[in-house]
Amino acid sequence: MPAAKSYFQDRLVLLLLSVNAFLTLLATLSVLFRMQGAGGSGYIVQYRANLGISAFKTGSSLTIVSFIGFALLVFAVHTVLSLRTYPIRRQLSVVVLGLGALLLILSIIVSTALLALR
Repeated sequence: MPAAKSYFQDRLVLLLLSVNAFLTLLATLSVLFRMQGAGGSGYIVQYRANLGISAFKTGSSLTIVSFIGFALLVFAVHTVLSLRTYPIRRQLSVVVLGLGALLLILSIIVSTALLALR
């Protein structure tokens, strides 16, 4: 229990947890708001450059909604991993949270790019 108490009192850890929570919320709202204006048509879910003229692959809205699940999963897993590695090494815990933020930023970029193509 003392490790968890010092984990939530570390300012850098709290900052990174807040950034990750904000990025998760941003990813969720970004996907939901961009999907709201779409009709019943399919979404472009893949781009394969090696296929030439048929490089864009369409899919259902469930495929796009999976970006929300991915963002929530990344936030939860990186938070748990960081909490479990904090007693071993503080720097490792901070790196885990930083990599989670990077992964969330990349998922926002990819989901926005795919939803802008429809």
